[in-house]
Amino acid sequence: MRIAIGSDHAGFELKQHLIQSLTRLGHDVDDLGTDSTQPVDYPPICADVARRVAKGEAERGIVLGGSGQGEQIAANKVRGIRAALCNDLYSAKYSRMHNDANVLSIGGRVVGTGLADEILGVWLTTEFEGGRHVRRIEEITEIEEAG
Repeated sequence: MRIAIGSDHAGFELKQHLIQSLTRLGHDVDDLGTDSTQPVDYPPICADVARRVAKGEAERGIVLGGSGQGEQIAANKVRGIRAALCNDLYSAKYSRMHNDANVLSIGGRVVGTGLADEILGVWLTTEFEGGRHVRRIEEITEIEEAG
């Protein structure tokens, strides 16, 4: 799977770890920055990740920051993106099963590397359940398109 990933300075170290994990799992990874722990604004980086997913240039995206909250919000501003903040396994599972999330957000100051690897594994392998959830995603898309 091709995965676009990006972080701000607070998520940099976790991003580096997840890139290694993703590569070890056989995924192709596009690192969209940042490249250090020097302070940087996250919105442009998260938007780049989200746009890659929205355009089909990546199958999924991952955005990382201190809490992951702002990163999720920024990614969700891109049409067609369903970014989910998942700092626990339950959220990771249901963001895929019920919401067909295509961008994962994690807080680098909230989640350690071990849990992050577990969240990533669950999020990458959980399939969208479809069924009644399709209608709900369509309703979300209608809201998005209406502005």
